[in-house]
Amino acid sequence: MSVKRKNVFLVLAGVVAGLSLSIGQGVFAEREATATAGLPVEELRTFSDVFGRIKNDYVEDVSDKEMLENAIRGMLSGLDPHSAYLDQEQFKELQVGTTGEFGGLGIEVGMEDGFVKVIAPIDDTPAQRAGIEAGDLIIRLDDTPVKGLTLNEAVKIMRGKPGSVLRLTVVREGVDQPLKIDIKRDIIKVKSVKHRMLEDGFGYVRISQFQSKTAENMVEAVEKLKKEAGGALKGMVLDLRNNPGGVLNGAVAVSDAFLKKGLIVYTEGRVNDSKLRFNATPDDILDTAPLVVLVNQGSASASEIVSGALQDHKRAIIVGSRTFGKGSVQTILPLSNGTAVKLTTARYYTPSGRSIQAEGIVPDIRLEPVRVSKVERSFDPIKEADLSGHLSNGNGKKAKKKTGAGDKEKTKQEEEESLAQKDYQLYEALNLLKGLAIQREKMQ
Repeated sequence: MSVKRKNVFLVLAGVVAGLSLSIGQGVFAEREATATAGLPVEELRTFSDVFGRIKNDYVEDVSDKEMLENAIRGMLSGLDPHSAYLDQEQFKELQVGTTGEFGGLGIEVGMEDGFVKVIAPIDDTPAQRAGIEAGDLIIRLDDTPVKGLTLNEAVKIMRGKPGSVLRLTVVREGVDQPLKIDIKRDIIKVKSVKHRMLEDGFGYVRISQFQSKTAENMVEAVEKLKKEAGGALKGMVLDLRNNPGGVLNGAVAVSDAFLKKGLIVYTEGRVNDSKLRFNATPDDILDTAPLVVLVNQGSASASEIVSGALQDHKRAIIVGSRTFGKGSVQTILPLSNGTAVKLTTARYYTPSGRSIQAEGIVPDIRLEPVRVSKVERSFDPIKEADLSGHLSNGNGKKAKKKTGAGDKEKTKQEEEESLAQKDYQLYEALNLLKGLAIQREKMQ
């Protein structure tokens, strides 16, 4: 790999040297063309011509450094939506972001048709609290149109002093008019793992982003849920909705936590270093208890690695809507001047050999987000037990009255109804878990 990088550096150095000799002349001498055999001479001549025209004729003076940095940015951004040149400040922010604290609005974004597209809002951030949704297209930042900006330029505008307000103009599918949403910037501290008990024995773990310690935090969360459940879980929901991805190793480790053996994911690229295979190690932290994974259109990259691996191994049932479809791997290549290149170096594949690039993971059970409301009854329905003189059941037990245990059952029903109203997808995932747990008990 070091030899390849050295060769690349030498090629770039040769290009720059050639340009410095030819600026203002517009032509390459025959001797120079011979010396650069193997390089795209005609294209470099055009590049040199454009460089010289800008240098001489542009309305304002532009430094060589700025022009060449812009050329590098354009060279990378023209490859795909995820490759990019990172200046020193952006490189530092990226390094901080993988550990869980960074500044901004709290959204993962990409480019689509010249506009900034929201891949997913991050949990507990200003963007999520303001109502930003996955799939939103940002067309204006304050008074600045997004059309014509690079992604890095748009992101730079979105960053700012904590406490300052940015107005986003957003186009949302199904909404006739653009939405104007004011968001107060803040220091974003991402807690990537949350957990709680849904019902007795049924746990819930939410992963909002894959960071370097996500798998470790998830295992700790599951252990706490087990302890609360009295030793073991009957089943668990793993929520990856609106999870835009993150660190590859984090996704592999999370998948490994539920798999005892087999391939988790593999990557294929042009160079040998980009060809990787990750296999599961023995042990399942749930001890084969049923697992349901929730996904949606905001589940991308590392989230798709996890859901794809668990789906292929039939370890979990995937519920929700088709995922984002980012099936490529980006490698951060630091440069000598403190900057870096984020370069797409491989595609990743699920254990069965599926590439989900631009396709996404198709859930086992499709369940779009819907809102439900409670039906108010003017009176409780009459039951057999309410009839005067009703027969006993013959089991030696009296019918329960609508007090005591009945009140407890009513409270439990109200909790279920509340979950259905707040998060219908999670409510259905819990019902599915209950069914799987019952079937598992009957088969033992």
